[in-house]
Amino acid sequence: MQRKIIHIDMDCFYASIEMRRHPEYRDIPMAVGGTAEERGVLCTCNYPARKFGIHSAMATFQAFKKYPKLILLPVDMRTYHAESAEIFKIFKRYTTRIEGLSLDEAFLDVTGSDTCNGSASLIAEEIRNTIKTERKGLTASAGIAPNKFLAKVASDWEKPDGQFTINPNEVAEFTKALPLGKIPGVGEVLEKKMQSLGFQLCRDILPLSRPELVYHFGSFGDTLYDLVRGIDERPVSKDRTRKSISTENTFPKDIQGNDCLNELRTEYFDFLKRAHKFIETENKKTYPVFHCFVKIKYADFKTTTIERAFNDVSFKRFELLFKERYDTRKMVRLLGVGIHLDEIQSEKDDVQMTLF
Repeated sequence: MQRKIIHIDMDCFYASIEMRRHPEYRDIPMAVGGTAEERGVLCTCNYPARKFGIHSAMATFQAFKKYPKLILLPVDMRTYHAESAEIFKIFKRYTTRIEGLSLDEAFLDVTGSDTCNGSASLIAEEIRNTIKTERKGLTASAGIAPNKFLAKVASDWEKPDGQFTINPNEVAEFTKALPLGKIPGVGEVLEKKMQSLGFQLCRDILPLSRPELVYHFGSFGDTLYDLVRGIDERPVSKDRTRKSISTENTFPKDIQGNDCLNELRTEYFDFLKRAHKFIETENKKTYPVFHCFVKIKYADFKTTTIERAFNDVSFKRFELLFKERYDTRKMVRLLGVGIHLDEIQSEKDDVQMTLF
């Protein structure tokens, strides 16, 4: 049976909730995030703000440079979580095969559904209309396709408050003309590398073999070989396995030298609390450490990350990684520590995470 996948993406979710509470901000540039004084970043912003080049994950002080009159509201995660729960209840009216990616984004597998005569496009339209009616002031965009990759790409095609369908017989032609930068996982750095090699669209990469793509782009090249052909066999998974535990902190003022090690230790203990809490909530699953990593962002916003496999996650491991990568001539803006996880399904593989 041909799969029918819907990707639902709420439109500027946090900002939309705030505009519902503050209608006076609906038509003026507004964002949600941390303050510039606390060196915060934006979680999201409304569409009037985006016209000035403001976007999510932008440093707040940079956003104010682009538009000094920007309205900045604090993050209210309790409200956002509650609103997300109501939206996911709407999803469950149409299918039980739901893979939540975040509070405002999810894949829905409606393959074989009898709703709307089995039309995934009509189901998506009905879901969007239901959200608009029941969660007043909020809108969603949707992408409909035979797989997750194309559904996610399609959901961004008619934003905001729209939807786009890629039918199975349209996959080949649609994918050929797709800019490589639209592929999830292709960031700014990788896109520039692709462009330097003369690759702009998916069709430009089609002549390359799988080994050639791996040569140029590492392990991602193996995935890229399938994606540029519109192939993605990943199922919509109700149980998403956590792949990492981490914590990071942006400092009020740039730091250097021994202050970095002191802050690294503070981040390490915050990480331990998070790791313990995660293990305690797991249902008898065991997780070995796959890789430990340290993230450093300098005052010039250049970021470096180093990771390595260890059999424990003592502070000495993170200190070792930090000292190996830290440029002592530079001031540091942010530090982060964490681990990647590799789930062990078999109970006989009794491998426990060593935290000390």
